[in-house]
Amino acid sequence: MIKQQKQPKALVLLSGGLDSTLAVKLLQEKGMDITAVNFHTYFCGGEKARIAGQNLNVPLREVDIISDFLKILKNPKYGRGSGINPCIDCHLLMLKHAKKIADKENFDFVATGEVLGQRPMSQNKQALDLIKEKSGLGKKLIRPLIDIGIKGRSRKEQIKLAKKFKIKNYPQPAGGCPLTQKDYAKKLEKLLEKKPCCKLRDIKLLEAGRNFWFGKSLIVVGRNHENNLQIKKLAQKGDILIELKDYMGPLTLVRGSSSKALDKAQELTQYYSTKARDKKNPSFRVEKI
Repeated sequence: MIKQQKQPKALVLLSGGLDSTLAVKLLQEKGMDITAVNFHTYFCGGEKARIAGQNLNVPLREVDIISDFLKILKNPKYGRGSGINPCIDCHLLMLKHAKKIADKENFDFVATGEVLGQRPMSQNKQALDLIKEKSGLGKKLIRPLIDIGIKGRSRKEQIKLAKKFKIKNYPQPAGGCPLTQKDYAKKLEKLLEKKPCCKLRDIKLLEAGRNFWFGKSLIVVGRNHENNLQIKKLAQKGDILIELKDYMGPLTLVRGSSSKALDKAQELTQYYSTKARDKKNPSFRVEKI
């Protein structure tokens, strides 16, 4: 009796973009049994991967690595890119987590949709070799798109493959990771400088309105009703909330308050209220959480 050969198992990092989707298809074409995994860092992960997983008809694991990611964001071993993006450390972190899953569940391979030369920091040959070595995966790590010679920033070859595999409605490349965006990177860099032990709630607060630093106090002024709701939701013990009593305007939060910071926060609250901007000595509602 001929012994049936075991079907190889591959754990594929799936972002939901075209490259990782193609990585799944290329490995399925080789007869591999695929499980997808998506890692949540707060800055990436989620809906796109779920849609791709459904379209590919593969099981998808979603793994929260936010706590570990915040550590490397604050102190990346392999440096940062054009913004505050620790790309090499980030890829390495994901692959280390993937290795734990692969070792525990006897996956034969861990695969990514990386393309040589597509990203200047993390997808050059030196960085790819470093990630392969430091992840501990060695030959267990496979990169299907690189293996068939796809390289560079052009997507012509990927689009050809998408047609071959009848992949439609794949997401177009957008602005990429928010950590590469200059304005956001500046905000986050300032937070890390002023508050090295910051938590995820502090990072979320940066997105909830206009940011001002007064010494070590962070003042966040809502731009609209949605921002005001976010600020209220993110307020924590010790924060101070400020709003105008008699006029429509923003909700302002002060974190790490001082008497001078409170005066500044009231000044900003009045300035960003079109109804109260030119009024003399308006009254404020001040609440300590």
